Amino acid sequence: MKTQTQLLMQLLSVESKLEKRLARALSVHGIGVSEYVVMHALSESTHGAMQRTELAERVGLTPSGVTRLLIPMEKMGLVSKADNPRDARVSLVKMSETGARIYADACVTFDHSATALLKQCTASQSAQLKETLTALDRALVSV
Repeated sequence: MKTQTQLLMQLLSVESKLEKRLARALSVHGIGVSEYVVMHALSESTHGAMQRTELAERVGLTPSGVTRLLIPMEKMGLVSKADNPRDARVSLVKMSETGARIYADACVTFDHSATALLKQCTASQSAQLKETLTALDRALVSV
């Protein structure tokens, strides 16, 4: 097997294990990793709201995939629709007050989990991993 194939298979395996661990940790807040990622993207958005298509792009889902994820999040009161002041035909998604509280609590859990999961890495290894993942992410944007 080619080295690149082995590397990507290992990356997929690590991603799966990370997602399982993080899902277990975030479950105490009633959310999963996908919900956390969406809430994180909304928290970092300029006006606290995003178009669904922009959100889908940011979190790596299709527009229909993000819509399927947002429906239960809306029912749970984590996110809501907002009017778009620039285009009334396009609604925005924003985090609700309840969602913001849950997200803030989940951030603490996520940070503790990240520290625990990456404790085996030195600062140099963490920096190198971040640089490598950033380069891979940039390469994937152009694909």
